[in-house]
Amino acid sequence: MAEIAAGRIHVVDDDESVRESLKFLLRLYGFEVDLHASCQDFAAHFDGGPGCLLLDQHMPGMTGLEFVEGHRALLRGLPILMMSANMEAETRDRALRAGVASFLDKPVDTGRLVDELRLLLARPA
Repeated sequence: MAEIAAGRIHVVDDDESVRESLKFLLRLYGFEVDLHASCQDFAAHFDGGPGCLLLDQHMPGMTGLEFVEGHRALLRGLPILMMSANMEAETRDRALRAGVASFLDKPVDTGRLVDELRLLLARPA
């Protein structure tokens, strides 16, 4: 089960328990994981290396979509998987236009999450 994946998963979620759970889970599957409590924290620490952004939509201050729309240059080439417990169709459409590759509903299905991340990491940059 612990096959090493190429690239790092950058988890951005304001809920510490969600971040820690995802870190534990993703490391079981061989992913390298960085945790960020906000989009601003991610932006301050992202080194531009290969990986995937696992981004919560609903966060205080700046939503995931607002971050994606406002930071296209920073996120260039980084696949984005957005999560939400409640995402409207209009928001999904905007996110797709902004470059979000895929969506997951919370609570996240482990198998689907791992499959999506592997697919996104395997994409050519």
